[in-house]
Amino acid sequence: MLFSKASNVNNSIFGKSQEPIKMMLEKQEEAFEKQSIIGHVFYEDETSNFAEKYTYETSLGNFEATGEGGAYPRSSMQEGFAKVIEPETWKNSFEVTQEMVEDAKMGKVKQKANQFMTSYGRTRELFATGILNNGQSTTFNFGGNNRQFDISCADGKALFAADHPSKTGKGLSQSNYFGNPFSYDSLSYVEEAMHYFKDDDGNILNLQPDTIIIPDKARIKKLVFDAIGAEGIPGTGNNSFNFQFGRWNVIISPYLTNTAGITGGTDSWYLLDSTFNEAYAGLVWLKRLELSTKSYIDENTDNNIFKGRSRYGAAPNNWRAIVKVDPGLGTVLS
Repeated sequence: MLFSKASNVNNSIFGKSQEPIKMMLEKQEEAFEKQSIIGHVFYEDETSNFAEKYTYETSLGNFEATGEGGAYPRSSMQEGFAKVIEPETWKNSFEVTQEMVEDAKMGKVKQKANQFMTSYGRTRELFATGILNNGQSTTFNFGGNNRQFDISCADGKALFAADHPSKTGKGLSQSNYFGNPFSYDSLSYVEEAMHYFKDDDGNILNLQPDTIIIPDKARIKKLVFDAIGAEGIPGTGNNSFNFQFGRWNVIISPYLTNTAGITGGTDSWYLLDSTFNEAYAGLVWLKRLELSTKSYIDENTDNNIFKGRSRYGAAPNNWRAIVKVDPGLGTVLS
């Protein structure tokens, strides 16, 4: 965190309170970084530019049998779908009254600093999970000003869609949106579907999903850990080997919402290949400016005003990194 103080602050009654307030803010920021799902679900990138473009090249053709003395075949590649992500500016502020400092009410000052950082961390998490919650659409509205954000993939489709196209036209459209309620069998079927995702030329990519992402609901947490937490097949009395045991990272967030219109408490869930996500910039979190806080004295009120500003953006790029399973809404795999 970059923390700057106005010159007149050091000469005022607020001078001695500046360092404790800075420490409060930095301590809370560190706590939110540890609790955030962003580093587990998004490919984190940094930029010094106004925006960044993410793209890839399609695959090269296979080797061919030419026979003795045959000529070398010539294969070609082309640029795949591209996504431009522009960091947005985010701001907030709080103030410390002169009376608080005069009366040594540092407990109240700490509360304000904590609330400020809670707002910062919560905004980031809501924005990140909002991309997943609204991933069946190409846009979503966020914040008190109802700002609209583009969350389409590089191919122009929603992140979770049944008809992701091929750039070259050599591959069939593909789906990363399914409809199975979570179970041991469903986990196996959806994982298999990811194994057979193809590139734009129709070549199997052999993804290896390793992360399960779920809402913080006891009903689905029980299902997930029953399925992956024991060596035997869940719900049976036999000794069959559970090949899902010990293979998964589980990310849990209270900001992930349930599927609309589904009764009986059935929850959405996600599978992510974290290695593919990093290598091919699947879901991108683009940082332009870390949280920067400055302070000054308001001449009208004599209060110490703290302002915080950050610049970041996020959007999906390559849909193949992640699958969403909305029970009852997508195609059921079996």
